[in-house]
Amino acid sequence: MLLPAPARHLPGLLLLLWPLLLLLPPAAPGPLARATVRRLGTRVPGGSPGHLPALATPTRAPYSGARGAGVCKSRPLDLVFIIDSSRSVRPLEFTKVKTFVARIIDTLDIGAADTRVAVVNYASTVKIEFQLNTYSNKRALKQAVARITPLSTGTMSGLAIQTAMEEAFTVEAGARGPMSNIPKVAIIVTDGRPQDQVNEVAARARASGIELYAVGVDRADMESLKMMASKPLEDHVFYVETYGVIEKLSARFQETFCALDPCVLGTHQCQHVCISDGDGRHHCECSQGYTLNADQKTCSAVDKCALNTHGCEQICVNDRNGSYHCECYEGYALNADRATCAAQDKCALGTHGCQHICVNDGAGSHHCECFEGYALNADKKTCSVRDKCALGTHGCQHVCVSDGAASYHCDCFPGYALNDDGKTCSDIEEARSLISIEDACGCEATLAFQEKVSSHLQKLNTKHILF
Repeated sequence: MLLPAPARHLPGLLLLLWPLLLLLPPAAPGPLARATVRRLGTRVPGGSPGHLPALATPTRAPYSGARGAGVCKSRPLDLVFIIDSSRSVRPLEFTKVKTFVARIIDTLDIGAADTRVAVVNYASTVKIEFQLNTYSNKRALKQAVARITPLSTGTMSGLAIQTAMEEAFTVEAGARGPMSNIPKVAIIVTDGRPQDQVNEVAARARASGIELYAVGVDRADMESLKMMASKPLEDHVFYVETYGVIEKLSARFQETFCALDPCVLGTHQCQHVCISDGDGRHHCECSQGYTLNADQKTCSAVDKCALNTHGCEQICVNDRNGSYHCECYEGYALNADRATCAAQDKCALGTHGCQHICVNDGAGSHHCECFEGYALNADKKTCSVRDKCALGTHGCQHVCVSDGAASYHCDCFPGYALNDDGKTCSDIEEARSLISIEDACGCEATLAFQEKVSSHLQKLNTKHILF
């Protein structure tokens, strides 16, 4: 049955418009299902300290463009598309394959330090359309893909894989070496049964470190796809019935090359800070002054003084809930800034505690001393009597002699003698003079008395004789 004229001309019209269509922004891709991409460790706050953020319901997010910025980022890859352009792939179908390739490119971060892309075109022959180091920007890549044309008959899938392994995944062609830890990925798209052996060459490619994805369309042989693909097969083998729906597979590869960032989505449950580790993974950290608890999500206040970020000039004192305050050494006072200290004169303030005398030593320090005759006790503040003679309360007329703590006796200057009161003194010469005078008087009286007695005895004797 003949189609209306507009319908008959539609395929040709699409071929003419296709290069322009490739330059249009891609349609919104499908939902993200699996996280396998390495992310940068960006900090995303998860809430104020002490408050656990509300858990967000996991949402589906776009992969690229303004809406998905910060949520999905492709990991750096060395990516080679191996596309079947044999005669069984009609021109419009081949255009669909190129759309599929272009849409995957749209989801990638293209650049010399990011993902590099090459295309291997094959049928009965193999042609490397461009190498990994040919283009370093997305626009040029998509334009190069749009210019690719089909080759001829035949489906030499094994040869195409071998060519990619030996010529496209080389350092000379722009592949990064094993020390770079950049994955090597190949996506082969075919709609038929390989006309050569693929099992052995695919095994060698996988052994060399190439991760193989196999996309089968329409009449593609499923067993051959499984022979080519890496394991697990459920993640590396895809099949669509027609080229008309192959573009939808681009979303599946977005799932492979992109990852949801739980830190951005707010599903991390970190109390303070969420750190993205890549591959859809993350870990929690805490704000300064807090430490991560055993649940690896919540935070507890730590010793802010121990962090040495307190700003206290002299003493930092921890308070509850991760706070602190500053104090000063003895003899210093806290300034108005509540952090620095100024020296105090405790002697002038009267807060020294000295019993007798406070001596200011400067820089906020002091020491105690005692009055004369007292000694400083072990507490360095109080005093005890040491020499009562020194106190001047002894009562000695001449000399006070200390006999130890609180004990003494009096003595006299030379030429003096201590009186009976034990305190006063008398001149020795004057005493002798007085004694001499008294003695002389005593002798005269004695002699006069003796003479008087003798005279009386003589009178008595005379009378006795007369009678």
